[in-house]
Amino acid sequence: MSTAVPLPPHAYVPGQNTRHPEDWFDAIKASVTQDVPVVALDQTAAWQAGRAYFEAGYFWECHEVLEAVWMRCPDPSPERAATQALIQLANARLKLKMGKPRATLRLCDIVQRLLGDCDGRETILGMDMHEIARKAEKTRKDAI
Repeated sequence: MSTAVPLPPHAYVPGQNTRHPEDWFDAIKASVTQDVPVVALDQTAAWQAGRAYFEAGYFWECHEVLEAVWMRCPDPSPERAATQALIQLANARLKLKMGKPRATLRLCDIVQRLLGDCDGRETILGMDMHEIARKAEKTRKDAI
């Protein structure tokens, strides 16, 4: 995964600061086309930015760019479930920042269910599924 992903000027938190311009992420999302094989989605700018945004605490932004990847994945597929699990984990972390523990817990439940749809695979699109489960559990504990 690339470490040179530029971060937006701030992490958007609804109700706390301003949203990014509507077209801010268009070029990143455009990296996901029908020509990109599902197994290569982790090579797209959208996937790499989404992962970098998550790790940097830019949870709304993570969701915004990973949605393009999620939409490209076959339904159903382990890749789609794993991508949606990361999106929902980002949403859970965002709700935690917003002081909404019940929503955080509900989203952690969704993440756990989605991980169950990953066919027991340990790695999907270069992402460690056990690590996602650990992060979901930590998020759950932070909400309680």
